[in-house]
Amino acid sequence: MLDSARPSRTDDAAEDLAAQNGVAPRTLIAQRGLFTGPSALVPEDLYAEILRGAARRTRDRIDLTAATHVSTNSYWGRFHATYWQRWTAVSEVRVSLRANGHGRVWLMASDTNKVARAVDTFPVDSAKPTTVQLVGSIDRFVDGGGLWLELATETAELSVSEVQWTVEANTHARPTSITICTFNRVDDCLKTLESILGDEMALGRVDIVRVVDQGTDPIESSEQYPAISHALGDRLAYMRQPNLGGAGGFTRGLYEATADTPAEDHDVLLMDDDVLLDPEIIVRLTAFAACTTSPTIVGGQMLNLLHPAHVHITAEYADPERLEAGQPVQGGLHEAYLLGRDERFLPNVLDRRADTIYNGWWSCLIPAAVVRGIGYPLPIFFQWDDVEYGYRAREHGFATVALPGAGVWHSDFGWKDWDEWHRYFNLRNALITAALRTPFNRRKICAAVTELLAQYLVAMQYGLAATLLTAVEDFLRGPSVLDDGSASAAAEIRRIRAAYPETTAVPLAEAGLDVRESVVHLAGGKPSKIVRTWVKRALLQATGRVPFRSGMVPAGEAHWWHVSLFERAIVTDMAENGVRIRTRDQDRLRELTTRGVHTVRRLWNEGPQVAREWKAAEPRLTSRETWARLYDAV
Repeated sequence: MLDSARPSRTDDAAEDLAAQNGVAPRTLIAQRGLFTGPSALVPEDLYAEILRGAARRTRDRIDLTAATHVSTNSYWGRFHATYWQRWTAVSEVRVSLRANGHGRVWLMASDTNKVARAVDTFPVDSAKPTTVQLVGSIDRFVDGGGLWLELATETAELSVSEVQWTVEANTHARPTSITICTFNRVDDCLKTLESILGDEMALGRVDIVRVVDQGTDPIESSEQYPAISHALGDRLAYMRQPNLGGAGGFTRGLYEATADTPAEDHDVLLMDDDVLLDPEIIVRLTAFAACTTSPTIVGGQMLNLLHPAHVHITAEYADPERLEAGQPVQGGLHEAYLLGRDERFLPNVLDRRADTIYNGWWSCLIPAAVVRGIGYPLPIFFQWDDVEYGYRAREHGFATVALPGAGVWHSDFGWKDWDEWHRYFNLRNALITAALRTPFNRRKICAAVTELLAQYLVAMQYGLAATLLTAVEDFLRGPSVLDDGSASAAAEIRRIRAAYPETTAVPLAEAGLDVRESVVHLAGGKPSKIVRTWVKRALLQATGRVPFRSGMVPAGEAHWWHVSLFERAIVTDMAENGVRIRTRDQDRLRELTTRGVHTVRRLWNEGPQVAREWKAAEPRLTSRETWARLYDAV
């Protein structure tokens, strides 16, 4: 039974009630000025930096001692004016705050090249809290630049609190629901729900918090769930379904949000279950989406959970024909240290606007109008569902914005090993995306597959080679491979990979290593002539003349041109909690090489026709009827 219930709304924010009733609110809080994050593990300087002196920080208040200078020219502290000027019709932003003591408050702006200028200022000289208002025009930020506050004292103290950045909303804001897709991460999901509950303003922007539970350890069975459920009341829509991957879980939220007439639609903020959430992101994404000049996908950026001062990527694109996603857009930040300084000793913030092509679904707001216009995501389980949807939206005239200053902390991608079962979906779904969203250049695609296969084989990654070939073969089966939402494919690829021992990491203490194998070998630089290097490595292996019989290779050194020099390589897993033992196996090599030649030949000969079959099936695959069948079937 499909749940299309619409819990009633209990929002105390007058602007949002007005928006629900179809009346554009006069003002809208676009973001708040916060001084600490959601966890003590998060550096406070991501919110405000003490340039001189000392200050005491709480969530929405900062107390400056004498001779102190504080700047909010930081990831969470800036108002990213260039994005507002490019994608909205908002012409100015007003900053209000409460202050008492003696000091000065400046509203600062930056040019595209990070040169700062003062926009407005206010001297504070009051023992009692007084309201300060500053105004900044959003009129000189087409290519880049932002706004922020600076606070300073001389001989006395100053306290600042309740900082709010407000804009005039020029469109009717559609109600928003949050969809959290979860799979056996009970504690993580409950923490995310508690974070939302703990922020009144963020919760006030949300009509429904929908939890799609696809796990075998249901959240509703936990001890904490009843209290959270009671606190959320009729805003919580909890539903269980068998595992259809992230695509199936997130699509359920889009499906339910567009179940009735367009007048009843909700925009949907997709949220991963395993993030460290600052609920301020809800305020910022919903406000920005409400002000865009046309329906726009608005994404939050990914900050690294293990290294919370680093941003994973600020704008990205994909090259499906090369089977590559997550490529950084020129001018954006990639694995950047946000508390660092550039060559001019200026803050490492994103001043020049970098427009993304798509946004990951770790946190991403999708307007209902986009769903109505382009259909639902593909039933591809996970991996590339967000990429394909972003490119499809773009083809239909719907842009995606990755909004700086709105992020979630998510598990670092760099600490996840590439040789995992989900690599199957990454490869297969890249081919599907290439079929649907590119001319499907078979020369380029076959070259990419051949290159990967050749590298995996010489590096003794036989299970990964089998994963690649299975992905290509399943793509060539055509659209019928998605008939069950790829649930069977997830089980099958695990079964296939179980036959290859190097696909599993083992604790170092259980690896049974001889002391003679414990020598660590570091890689040299990347070869300048890749093809020639590969041929040399293949010849060395074929003749049994590899330089090293055995040895240890650190995770960051496990390039194919280095590992291929070993007969047996003990490679550190990327998570660094164990090792993977790769051993030369000539029988496996011959088997996979023969299979690879056959599969690539099939891809060359059959690929273009199969791509046309995928394209013809797109309306069916992305239809409401397909997802209704999948949800009813489970």
